[in-house]
Amino acid sequence: MLTVFLFYMVTTIDAFRDYLQKEKKYSPHTVSAYLKDITTFQTFNTIHFDQENIDQVNYGQIRNWIVSLVDAGMSNVSVNRKMASLKAFYRFLLKIKQIEISPLLKHKALKTAKVLQIPFSEKEVSEVLGSMGSPVGFEEVRNKLIIDLFYTTGIRRTELIHLKISDISFANSTIKVLGKRNKERILPILPIISEQFSLYLDERSHIESIKDFDCLFIAKKGLKLNDSFVYRLINSYFSPVSEKVKKSPHILRHTFATHLLNNGADLNSVKELLGHSSLASTQVYTHSSLSELKKVYEEAHPRNK
Repeated sequence: MLTVFLFYMVTTIDAFRDYLQKEKKYSPHTVSAYLKDITTFQTFNTIHFDQENIDQVNYGQIRNWIVSLVDAGMSNVSVNRKMASLKAFYRFLLKIKQIEISPLLKHKALKTAKVLQIPFSEKEVSEVLGSMGSPVGFEEVRNKLIIDLFYTTGIRRTELIHLKISDISFANSTIKVLGKRNKERILPILPIISEQFSLYLDERSHIESIKDFDCLFIAKKGLKLNDSFVYRLINSYFSPVSEKVKKSPHILRHTFATHLLNNGADLNSVKELLGHSSLASTQVYTHSSLSELKKVYEEAHPRNK
């Protein structure tokens, strides 16, 4: 019985992994998170219900898992993410006809408070870039380029980390970005960014023992940058000038979109630059531009005079 169960788990999970990687084209991080959630639920189900095959569970069992997660202090946002993993798994089982109905068919996500992502002001960004002045040396040049690239292109942290030297086109003043689900997009870069790229590549050429030669952004020891390093970099430069709770690469992406909208860019153009598949994803960035629009409206409309 145990041998049959282990065979089931290995083959089904492996097939699901292949489906996420090859068909859905999810990032390695997302695939890993989905598989971890599924195996965690499988362990819970075995311990509490003595049931090994999670393709035979009912919603009551899943509901028990949700309650246990909440009781353990997990936030509703995190619980909803785990449910998204389970939903994806059961959709896959439906697709391969291993089940006839998903146990999560009537599940409703837990309510979560909307967290307002507050962008940096133009003044805060200017203060950071101004404080960096004319950078000298590899690390200073690299750090200023990273901050400016986030602010002038709106790319994601993962996209920046995976940029290659070959993705830069000085002739066309563009960079090629590999986004979610391996979707490529071409982004324009400003002349000042092209200049910084040239300066950075010159500094980079003096670094010894580079592990991945085509990788654009590296540490001083030649290793590829990681997520936490980039987060700490942004946080360290913006903490002295901003009292906002979150100071992260994502906030700079949010700032990029908000500042474009505030200065007259249309929503569709911002959508394309951000690499969103639908306008719904981009509309989350419009709250700040609406405040600017309200200001213009109140100043310009005759009835307000």
